[in-house]
Amino acid sequence: MAVFGSRPLRAQSTAADNIGRILKKHPSYFGLPFILLMVGGSFALSTFTQTRYDLHEKKVSQVSKEEELHMSKNRRHVDIREEYFRLQAQDDEDWEPVRVPRPPGSENQ
Repeated sequence: MAVFGSRPLRAQSTAADNIGRILKKHPSYFGLPFILLMVGGSFALSTFTQTRYDLHEKKVSQVSKEEELHMSKNRRHVDIREEYFRLQAQDDEDWEPVRVPRPPGSENQ
């Protein structure tokens, strides 16, 4: 029968190996690059968002005085009492209740 020599499962680790292993498990190994990516991306995308708001501001602009005067010519005077009485005078008896048919397969057909 052959005799197997005794060899350690792991080779002797040096101090550099221990430090490297500890650093790989440290949260900053992945966390710090992730946070830097998020902050850098935010600064990079801020120019695009500013462009978006500038374009939106161009679309929504203030009305000039001439346009405002032109719009006010066609307006009619609205009095809340007149509108109330106008709505009260409308005939609300010009409709009839119609039962909506139930969908097939429902109870109590």
